[in-house]
Amino acid sequence: MGRRQIDSEPTRRISLIILLMGLFSCSIVYMFFSVILRPDQDIKVSEAESLETDGGCCRGIEGFELWGAVVKWGADFKFNSSTECCNACKEMCNGEDGPCLCNSWVFCGNSERCGSRFGECWLKKQKDPFALDWQEAGDNTVWTSGLVFGKGEAIVKMETKYGTLHIKLLPECAPHSFMYILELLTLRHCVGCRFYRAEGRGQSWDSKGNHINLASFGPPFALIQGTLQAEGLAFKNLALEECPLIERGSVAWIGSGPEFFISLANHQEWKKTYTVFGYVLPEDMKIAEKIATFSTVPDVWNNINVSVLQKPLSFSLRRIKKATKLN
Repeated sequence: MGRRQIDSEPTRRISLIILLMGLFSCSIVYMFFSVILRPDQDIKVSEAESLETDGGCCRGIEGFELWGAVVKWGADFKFNSSTECCNACKEMCNGEDGPCLCNSWVFCGNSERCGSRFGECWLKKQKDPFALDWQEAGDNTVWTSGLVFGKGEAIVKMETKYGTLHIKLLPECAPHSFMYILELLTLRHCVGCRFYRAEGRGQSWDSKGNHINLASFGPPFALIQGTLQAEGLAFKNLALEECPLIERGSVAWIGSGPEFFISLANHQEWKKTYTVFGYVLPEDMKIAEKIATFSTVPDVWNNINVSVLQKPLSFSLRRIKKATKLN
């Protein structure tokens, strides 16, 4: 049966024009917030399905099999989705601080390739969150693996000559980003890693990062920006991962990296655009604020006024061996 025609030709044309105008407006908004943070580079990101649950993120890496001591045998522990497997691991990691009883999960979710092992959920324990014990990676493995760490774990140090920024990484939300950081940590020095842009909160955001009523949204844009491109380590564009609203302390990629920024304010106006792979511990935000006061020179990136550091600030990236107690 054909569908009844209820729109006249002029009405259809008007609707088409409105639709095209809407799509164009959305594109302009996305491009504006992108060029604010990245000069003269195209942003290329791929779609990624969010596995966020009420308990937070539950993302894993397909075609990746983590090894380690088994805390729950998968042969008789099955679920219908990787999210359920991840949450089962999280239930064994509900302490405020310190190591978790389960910090990694491995799930077989392809019914055709897994066969009788479909739905198996193996809960495991990694001895060292920065030296993962993994068995196989690539198309040859049917497993999907993910990580779950306590609040005081998976913290790295971004050391500058003016102070150290402790950053809590988020492997549950951005596992591919976490794997890249692990590669950086294998280097003796993070040569090339540096901050090159610094803009304070100005008169637009208060000390807690809240936007002041009727104030502009920049410039300045309340952030410090840099790169995690290190000499001697090839960088591959990262897929889009979890993109929550940007808050004060958020550490996020610009596009697909390796440029990143640390936000000094809550930026709800940027919507859910950037992959957040960590956050600066609150007690260290004073270091980020200090960097934002350094001497800058004005520049224009894609018709956006920005402030570039007169002297780029290099930093090293190091791991923290012991779990840190967080407030």
